[in-house]
Amino acid sequence: MTANPTADSGAHHEAHHEADHEAGHPRRWLILGVLVVSLIVVVLDNTVLNVALKTLADPERGLGASQSQLAWMINSYTLVFAGLLFTLGVIGDRIGHRRMLVAGMIVFGLASLLSAFAQTSGQLIGYRALMGAGAAAMMPATLSLLRSVFPDHEFPKALGVWSGAVGVGGALGPIVGGLLLDRFWWGSVFLINVPIVVFGLAMILLLSPESRGRRGRPDLVGMGLSVLALVLLTYGIIEAGDSGSWGSVEVWGSLALGLVGLVTFVRWELRTPHASLDMRLFLNPRFSSASAIIALGFFAMLGLFFFITFYVQLVRDRSPLQTGLLFLSFGTAMVIFSPLSNGFVTRFGSRAVGLAALTLITGVFVGYAQFGLHTPLWVLVVMLFLQATGMANLMTPAMSTLMSSVPRESAGVASALGNTLRQVGGAFGVAVLGTVMAHAYQTRISEAVPGLPQQAQASLAATYGAVETGSVDPGVLAAANDAFVGAMHVTAYSSAAIALVGMLVVARWFPGRRTTALPAQPARVAEQPAKR
Repeated sequence: MTANPTADSGAHHEAHHEADHEAGHPRRWLILGVLVVSLIVVVLDNTVLNVALKTLADPERGLGASQSQLAWMINSYTLVFAGLLFTLGVIGDRIGHRRMLVAGMIVFGLASLLSAFAQTSGQLIGYRALMGAGAAAMMPATLSLLRSVFPDHEFPKALGVWSGAVGVGGALGPIVGGLLLDRFWWGSVFLINVPIVVFGLAMILLLSPESRGRRGRPDLVGMGLSVLALVLLTYGIIEAGDSGSWGSVEVWGSLALGLVGLVTFVRWELRTPHASLDMRLFLNPRFSSASAIIALGFFAMLGLFFFITFYVQLVRDRSPLQTGLLFLSFGTAMVIFSPLSNGFVTRFGSRAVGLAALTLITGVFVGYAQFGLHTPLWVLVVMLFLQATGMANLMTPAMSTLMSSVPRESAGVASALGNTLRQVGGAFGVAVLGTVMAHAYQTRISEAVPGLPQQAQASLAATYGAVETGSVDPGVLAAANDAFVGAMHVTAYSSAAIALVGMLVVARWFPGRRTTALPAQPARVAEQPAKR
């Protein structure tokens, strides 16, 4: 018989490719460093704006933005970012992750430059939306590139460093913003991104290889449905969080249409042979439980984080920079424990580590419910450190489980799904727990100060604003602070209840020690043809 040289060549190439992957890219740790810098810019810029809002509202020092315009400077970024994450992750799997990262960095850098020199609030809102599009291209691409350059046994450790960068970026945002605003004009919080992006671009082009897996016809209908569903859901959540009410047509109408779009997306993905996301992956307990934990974790954490910031700045009268320095302990713990979490999982199993992490997180949430008007702030620093320790040992294994449950060539889809769950789960947390917080505060302040105008009862910030304008007597602030602390206790207990739900998910579906190790070859379920 005559040997088939084409088959032999193909087999040799495949074996060579697998051998290269098992060894990993020779510059993988340097590539990781560059990707971390790129990631920190995205996460940092999402929190740095919170510090600049007061300046942007000033007609002389800023743009004279209204409360609604300030909200949409944040929301336009979140809306576009959450809406495009999944689709751009799918596209990155097809056109190349490095190519997608480079394109995202160019868009993000250009939008940062335009934002720095925006002349009106409307322009800044538009440029922030453009930044969201760039960030949506960048974030899943960074994780997908890690999946391609690191061998299976090193990937969880690299993922831990990646997760730590997320925590560092969020913690550094208020600090960097406060330092810049003390010395420069408000546009500096955006302009600082430009040199970092230029450096990152040069290093990515110089060091990183291209990675691409999936072939075949793109699922344009599925990607379009995912964008429509995510944008509508995110918009409804944002509106509910801003208004503190779920009863308006704008809120429930957007959520209803978003859910219809999501159901249509699922039905389409089950029928098409070119599905962007194989829905049968959710039949895998590891995949579905990891997805649930990511969403629940960020729901509870971000929903509570939002109100702790108000506690520190308003009730405890600390500056944005001082607040940012307090939150630095959270980022420090993420840096320390995210890379170590895989070692704990290897030794004790995902289930034991996840339960221990959630027990710690639940304890911290209950601890927040004990805070008073004069609790020493060093206690908050310790609590934030402990909370981040729990999150590092929960989210890194969850993301690792999610990523290892799909074929390597679908890394962009898994990465995008994980980050979409972070965004949507966090947005839901702010909105749902925001409603809990608002209702608890309004009930308490109306009982404590019966004659307080309705508008001043909406939130602690609204009460302080009414005092600043002179429409309300400053004497109400003591009652307002008491009401806020009581409402924060209710919110903290609500977060603890959500963490307990997470414990049930981990106890039931996370693998134990004997089944925790990452497989040498991830599950191939996504490659099976979908049923028509």
